[in-house]
Amino acid sequence: MKNTVIIADDSRFMRRWLKQIIENSSYQVIAEATTGLEAVKIYQHYHPDIIILDIVMPKSNGLDALKKIKELDPQANVIISSSLATHNNVTRALQYGAKDFVVKPNFNKLIEIMNNSLK
Repeated sequence: MKNTVIIADDSRFMRRWLKQIIENSSYQVIAEATTGLEAVKIYQHYHPDIIILDIVMPKSNGLDALKKIKELDPQANVIISSSLATHNNVTRALQYGAKDFVVKPNFNKLIEIMNNSLK
């Protein structure tokens, strides 16, 4: 059985791109979210192996969603994907429990990062 993934990004283009990369490997995208709130609800419903969160999203950003998901499930494998790779954002994401931080659009190591997050 393939490992399951949820993609949370308010950009349809970015979700499609990520889904294409992810599904060309040994993963299956089971749901998508466009807001931080939706990401938390969908996570609770599906309990995926990995969730990929953008930072800038309406109705609760990715860092708030990350915090909430880790409260609900301390074992959650969360990867932050954002073009806003400021020192502050990266530091906070890792402090809140993200497994890694992928700088958009540098997805060439995404699958490797996903594999490592499951170890």
